Amino acid sequence: QLQLVESGGGLVQPGGSLRLSCAASGFSLNDYAIGWFRQAPGKERERVSCISRSGATTLYATSVKGRFTISRDNAKNTVYLRVNGLTPEDTAIYYCAAFNGLLRPNVCVLSSSEYNYWGQGTQVAVSS
Repeated sequence: QLQLVESGGGLVQPGGSLRLSCAASGFSLNDYAIGWFRQAPGKERERVSCISRSGATTLYATSVKGRFTISRDNAKNTVYLRVNGLTPEDTAIYYCAAFNGLLRPNVCVLSSSEYNYWGQGTQVAVSS
């Protein structure tokens, strides 16, 4: 059973930072491109960032560019999303997702339809 598990969310003040983690269970993340998405209450799911299987390609949504950083540690079978400069508008459930990148090691996409596997999400709340 392929599972993705997010962690690292929490309640932070505006301007604060968190490091979100996406860990794999039952398979190696090394073969997969990973994306991060988020969904705020009453809003549609929104793209955030992605990283290719090789790590060579990263993409960011305009709303988070310069504040969020995606990275991967294949030895730990984990992908991270460092989120800095948080604002109340960043409040959402953050999900990681994966698609097989064996044939496309340098590709990642911000389209959620490309992803086959999804985690359950981790809540990020930004409030003073």
